[in-house]
Amino acid sequence: MAKDFLQGVKDHYDVIVIGSGLAGLTGANVLAKQGYSVLLLEHHYQLGGMATWFKRKGGHIFDISLHGFPVGMIKSCRKYWTAEIAESIVQLKGVRFENPQFSLRTSFTREDFTRIITEKFQIPHATVDEFFTTARQMNFFDDQQITTRQLFERFFPGRSDVVRLLMEPITYANGSTLEDPAITYGIVFSNFMSKGVYTFQGGTDLLIKKMKEELDRNGVDVRIRTLVDKIEVDHQRQARAVHVNGRRISCRAVLSNSNIKSTLLNLVGEEHLDPDYVEEARAVRLNNSSCQVYIGLKPGEGFPDCGDLLFHSEHEGFDIEAMLSMNVSSRTFSFYYPETRPGSNRWLIVSSTNANYKDWAELSQEQYELEKQKLCDSTIDCLEKYIPDIREKIDWLEASTPRTFQHYTKHLQGASFGTKFEGLKVSQEMPEHIPGLFHAGSVGIIMSGWLGAVNYGVIVANEMDKYLTAKTAVI
Repeated sequence: MAKDFLQGVKDHYDVIVIGSGLAGLTGANVLAKQGYSVLLLEHHYQLGGMATWFKRKGGHIFDISLHGFPVGMIKSCRKYWTAEIAESIVQLKGVRFENPQFSLRTSFTREDFTRIITEKFQIPHATVDEFFTTARQMNFFDDQQITTRQLFERFFPGRSDVVRLLMEPITYANGSTLEDPAITYGIVFSNFMSKGVYTFQGGTDLLIKKMKEELDRNGVDVRIRTLVDKIEVDHQRQARAVHVNGRRISCRAVLSNSNIKSTLLNLVGEEHLDPDYVEEARAVRLNNSSCQVYIGLKPGEGFPDCGDLLFHSEHEGFDIEAMLSMNVSSRTFSFYYPETRPGSNRWLIVSSTNANYKDWAELSQEQYELEKQKLCDSTIDCLEKYIPDIREKIDWLEASTPRTFQHYTKHLQGASFGTKFEGLKVSQEMPEHIPGLFHAGSVGIIMSGWLGAVNYGVIVANEMDKYLTAKTAVI
């Protein structure tokens, strides 16, 4: 008999959260601490969304995705999660760039980037300082017509090398392009420029384990393998319930951590939305996806210090189309040393490349497997430039593609970085069209990444608290 993953679930909750990405988890935790009964539903067998991991024989534990985030993550985790989680966040000090235009290491701080740009690239200090100050002052309410390309042309005209240094890491992190609004670059970049790049020591599995423990302490009812089929709305277009695994569970409000388009067009349904809002939702562009290659070394095998993050490219300049191409010329290597997971004594490497979903979706199964093998082989060829004897040390090797991400996360087209900037407006206006339905997730570049997801979960949870409090007052 199939297991009932909803066994013991109540018929009604104050809040139902759909999806357990970092925004969904954080929103659920904040609302539970505010005294609401919360049910969190996750279709996968693990929590975390893109912030997750998997295990393979031989004791290998691989983290999914790049997870460098700004120092602000420490404050957010301490305030909205636990001090224990916050204290496990550590700085990545070895960030490398290797490409035809330059080779360098940086601590990825404003001070170090200023030094590099003034000394190595011979840009006047006043220009560099003004650029960083301008980026730091950008906010959501600024003029959105200026593109990132125009921003760079203003400060560094004709300097593709400087643009590459400043742009490439952010593109790898959240899919930014030179044609996106400049504020989407400025806000994210200046956050990182504060005090460098950080990660969670102990691995994503430990982070999510600690978050699950905190959710349990706060009374959140967490359920896995529960795929929501429908968000039920009444004749007044208010969210009333969700339908999941053959059950109807009512609630006062819903927090969707699912993709904006699937939330509105699939779970709610166009018939419950104004035509103009439907068109606006349809017009939201999905961000690109990614491929990853996971490399586990044999027990006792390691490699010399290669840094923590290595941005490698054979392309002559910064080119977003080249970064998305199946003919891979640009990769980001994340090096996992034993201290990354204290006590594991294992060495791992994860290679990430940005990718287009359509390039992989249209392949036959045979072609698909051949392209995955080609990706693995070319990745090892590239890695040999930094670890010459890497082939003899490998114990486990496999790849994921946009099809993999779509399968496990249900993200439309395997979108690794949510939607483009216009998605933020559609997300924020959701409760105006369907009262009681809120959305938090990777929408717009300024809300993507681990820190953006956590903070957006907090913002929306507080909006839900206002809504629920007002509804109680009326009653």
